[in-house]
Amino acid sequence: MKNLGIKISVYLNYFVFAILLNSVGIVIERSITVYQVTESQASILEAFKDLPIAIVSFLVASFLPRFGYKKAMLTGLAIVFLGCLLMIYGNSFYYTKILFLSIGVSFALIKLSVYSLIGVLTETKKEHASMMSSIEGFFMVGIASAYFLFPAFFNDKTDMESWLNVYYVLCGIIAVSFVFLLFSKLSYEVEAIGSTLMEDIKQSVKLMVVPLVLIFIISAFLFVMIEQGIMSWLPTFNKKIFRFDSVLSTQMASVLALSLALGRFIAGFLTKYIKWVYLVIICVVISGSILVYVLPQLNVDNAVTTEITSITDVPHLGFILPLIGLFIAPIYPLLNSTVLSSLPKSLHSPMSGLIIIFSALGGTLGSRIVGELFQHIGGASAFYFLLIPMALLIIFVIRIDKMSKQKVEVLS
Repeated sequence: MKNLGIKISVYLNYFVFAILLNSVGIVIERSITVYQVTESQASILEAFKDLPIAIVSFLVASFLPRFGYKKAMLTGLAIVFLGCLLMIYGNSFYYTKILFLSIGVSFALIKLSVYSLIGVLTETKKEHASMMSSIEGFFMVGIASAYFLFPAFFNDKTDMESWLNVYYVLCGIIAVSFVFLLFSKLSYEVEAIGSTLMEDIKQSVKLMVVPLVLIFIISAFLFVMIEQGIMSWLPTFNKKIFRFDSVLSTQMASVLALSLALGRFIAGFLTKYIKWVYLVIICVVISGSILVYVLPQLNVDNAVTTEITSITDVPHLGFILPLIGLFIAPIYPLLNSTVLSSLPKSLHSPMSGLIIIFSALGGTLGSRIVGELFQHIGGASAFYFLLIPMALLIIFVIRIDKMSKQKVEVLS
């Protein structure tokens, strides 16, 4: 298979960071339980993860083709390896912030490299959409793995610090990924958009005034607000609303990740036969319908005060809510692919930077809002907020579809 080594490297690195990046919901729950912080205080972890992603993406997106995608990914793995070690020996809420700071910086380098390489490895819009969806699906498999990996080390009854041992395992996985990437052959040529770093950054900023790009980054912002609002708070939601214990709360959140993975793999297949915009609109409508169905019933279910420790005792709503992932899953990769494949390949790295920046900002804002609402009005009511960005997303997706059919002109 052509470029097999590159593709394996891309998938492996994305898998590792799926576990690390999206452990934020688990660590939020752990911070509340172990370090005794409030929901509002714990929600700051999303910002420590996402703001470095946004800042680093802005600074290095245009420069990355010059630096090299392989070097960027190796650098990211080295930084996050150190962050995991600091978490083990720091063992405090302060060091959870340092951990997610390192994850944010590293993931910016990884995601910029991966998104840019997809354009190098594919030739048509359909190939691009298919590979984007499959990689994002594999990313969700990594997230699902986190929901089983972390609880395996929970032991709240006898040792509240035992959960930190998971980071020894993660350090091992990172080391393997580093070695594998180090010896992988990455042969490609990518055209930079300017002759100097400052010229590259100026061209990247000019991308933001291109109508298609402007509408897209708003859409990416809205989607990630929805996704992270649910994903970051589902373990805590399970514990406080459904009354699951810590292990079951985290394991049941894996249903969301598995649903997201399955949804993205299915989307990679369906986009070959169904127009992307129809698929996205249908998915948004069904996602909103799930919230409208589940949330009004939670006040009744919440009357049960006995802690649930077994999956056999989980109420049916505990399974239905995370299935929303099956329907929100296709949205993000399809939006990204539509815009990237409409631009020249020389602009894929700076465009990837904009995707990551506004995705990070959307994730931070979404998690922060849900966290504040969770603390002040309760988890069931907090999730109603997500219906607003869902409605706005449908409007912007229709605009993107119309604009993507036109020739994209980038200011010179």
